[in-house]
Amino acid sequence: MSSQTFVARSRIDAPAEQVFAFHERASAFARLTPPYEDVEVVRRDGSIRDGDRTVLRMKLGPLSRRWVAEHRDYEAGRQFVDVQLKGPFARWEHLHRVEPEGDDRSVMIDRVEYRLPLGALGHAVAGSMVERRLERMFAYRHDVLAHDARLHRLAGRRRLRVAITGASGLIGADLSALLGGGGHEVVPLRRGVHWDPAKEHVDPAAIEGFDAIVHLAGENVAQRWTDAAKARIRDSRVQGTRALAEAIARLERKPEVLVSTSAIGVYGDAGEAPVDESATPGEGFLADVCREWEAAAQPAVDAGVRVVHPRMGVVLSPRGGALGKMRLPFSLGLGGRVGDGEQYMSWVGIDDAAGALYFLLLEPSLEGPVNVTAPAPATNARFTSALGRVLGRPTIFGVPASIVELALGEMGEATLLAGARVLPSRLEAAGYPFAHPELEGALRHVLGKT
Repeated sequence: MSSQTFVARSRIDAPAEQVFAFHERASAFARLTPPYEDVEVVRRDGSIRDGDRTVLRMKLGPLSRRWVAEHRDYEAGRQFVDVQLKGPFARWEHLHRVEPEGDDRSVMIDRVEYRLPLGALGHAVAGSMVERRLERMFAYRHDVLAHDARLHRLAGRRRLRVAITGASGLIGADLSALLGGGGHEVVPLRRGVHWDPAKEHVDPAAIEGFDAIVHLAGENVAQRWTDAAKARIRDSRVQGTRALAEAIARLERKPEVLVSTSAIGVYGDAGEAPVDESATPGEGFLADVCREWEAAAQPAVDAGVRVVHPRMGVVLSPRGGALGKMRLPFSLGLGGRVGDGEQYMSWVGIDDAAGALYFLLLEPSLEGPVNVTAPAPATNARFTSALGRVLGRPTIFGVPASIVELALGEMGEATLLAGARVLPSRLEAAGYPFAHPELEGALRHVLGKT
């Protein structure tokens, strides 16, 4: 049977040279791989020039397959081709081409010629499924590419050297790939090697010479809050942040900015009234931790460093966090509202979580607290309905408040039954370009349900 051809084409608001340079960087594959795909880079030769290879491990249902691709037909600034040497297809050739459209715009073209195994039988069984998968994948890739181009344009030609704590976490991994895709240098600060929050120690040499430091590390909140767990949650944030801020204050060459994360838990259970950064902190364990967490960065402020506290909302990614836990039961039709469903869930898509942090590095007018949430927070009931629609599943199996309280205790009450309607007023006023401001669009993007 003859090969099939798939073509995706999008206009990108960036010069062709910038878009192609992105594809040449090591972080490009991680940035363009959809979070709903289970793919791992086993080996990459380091470039996309002729003869170089990339080896992937990917899951197809319950099976794991190696995919070996060789790069060919490289033209600097314009194109390269991936040819499958080993993998699930009988034939696969993927042309990546960038065409200039004036000085500041370009057209991204992905052309895939493929043939399924088993000839006509393979096409009859899996042809439509493969085509839909390609449509979803390249819609995702082009959407990310367009959003990243908008952010990289804000950076201009400047290249930052950025140190990140928690670089392997849910947000840190995406932020690292985003920055790397823009040509910035990213250096992970590893716990126990470069810093030890429990001992309030930071190696000064590990943080010297950076333009910016992003502090994301902290104990996972999603656990039963025993006294010991509360101490770990608080100390990991407060002691770690204070140690980092004090070390920064002693540096001869200080970073221009410290982005030290916080959370919307600072507002407590705020009910239905919208709150922004001007609101006073609420009550409860999380609110108390967030207040101390933000205050712990004061030594860096006193030393003249611009310090920003992104108050992170519920980050949506199937790789982890709340959506990672919800995906399976909702996909099986076992999802439903929690409690009465009226509590607000102030969410943000993973692309905007990482994108907003990048924006905070670049925007000198922003310091102090900045809410990192989408402009349209939703009640738990509306979130449940939207997720059910996106997955095409009913959402009738609600979880009573009494079960949450019994199973999860204070943590469940504070994170699942309480809520706040948090608005990103300062981000919007500063001009941050949201990739996915609406809930259903954000869910469809990260779950591949376009």
